[in-house]
Amino acid sequence: MENRPDLTLAQLTRTKDLMNRAILDCEIQGFEELMAGLSLPDKGDHHVLAAAIHGSCDAIVTFNLKDFPADYLAKYQLEVIHPDDFIFHQFGPNTAAVLVAAQRCRARLKNPPRTAEEYLDTLEKQGLPKTVAELRKYAAVI
Repeated sequence: MENRPDLTLAQLTRTKDLMNRAILDCEIQGFEELMAGLSLPDKGDHHVLAAAIHGSCDAIVTFNLKDFPADYLAKYQLEVIHPDDFIFHQFGPNTAAVLVAAQRCRARLKNPPRTAEEYLDTLEKQGLPKTVAELRKYAAVI
């Protein structure tokens, strides 16, 4: 919360609960002992890398690329991916799934509701320009 003072504990807890319900077995436990042996620019990120290693993940998806050096992560067969790149690369093999996800996310925005254009503008402001450029092609169905 210190990096995002605009978010409350209740909002963060709700998001975590929604993520845990949406993705079965998404929580990784038992990674703590790996943290001491890691070296990242920000020690506050050691838990992320330790969980990714322990969970045999392929990548860490984060806006915070600078604190996850690609050459260091390569030692653990991990790559770091910006969320915009991750979502953008879902188009093609999973375009329908991306569109359904975008529809569902926009439909949940009820206070106030957002038009497709407003929703896409918000995503762009949040740092997803490539994704939004592709989604704009399908704005009529979002």
